[in-house]
Amino acid sequence: MTTVLIVDDQALQRLGFRMLLEAQPDMTVVGEAAQGHDAVRMTAELRPDVVLMDIRMPGMNGIEATRHIVDSGGRSRVLVLTTFDLDEYAYEALRAGAAGFFLKDARPEELVVGIRAVAAGDSVVSPGLTRRLIDAFTVRHTELNSGQFPHPLGLTPHQRRQLEDLTHREREVLSAVATGRTNPEIAVQLHLAESTVKSHVSRVLAKINARDRVQAVIFAYDVGLVHPA
Repeated sequence: MTTVLIVDDQALQRLGFRMLLEAQPDMTVVGEAAQGHDAVRMTAELRPDVVLMDIRMPGMNGIEATRHIVDSGGRSRVLVLTTFDLDEYAYEALRAGAAGFFLKDARPEELVVGIRAVAAGDSVVSPGLTRRLIDAFTVRHTELNSGQFPHPLGLTPHQRRQLEDLTHREREVLSAVATGRTNPEIAVQLHLAESTVKSHVSRVLAKINARDRVQAVIFAYDVGLVHPA
């Protein structure tokens, strides 16, 4: 049974989420919070599998609450939901450690699938948003086609070491992940077996100290491995 904490300052919105989730045979809502401070406290007390987190709330907002929850080192994972289709919010939420980002106009079945994915340890981003995130925040740098990693300005020594530790193939895989491609799509693109791609992705995550694919995307465009179309 997947346990969920709903965080939203709108009572009707919380009710709608509760009705949707409690209609699922594998989900139960363990609590509701109307602002960030309560979300942090209740997450520590209830230890839900997934926290559905609104962004704009009185007092502590959802991004700051997400940062506190993730930094606590607990087992709960945060899926951010917002009515505001602004790339800056998505980017900051993911940088704060959220496992995913959905707009509230997502179809109910998409949200349910997203919650299950996050609870299982995967990452989800609202359809269509990943590409725009990359377009908005990637710095243009030298193409990855010579086997040499790029040298974007502003890299920390730690980031540079992480890049140097990646093989050419691992950089190719990371770049594909950062453009939103799935493992089967990467396998076709790079002419590899899907199991080989999965192994490469696991090694990349370990080398760059990323919890999941979302964090890998952030790393990739922070250091300039991906480029806007």
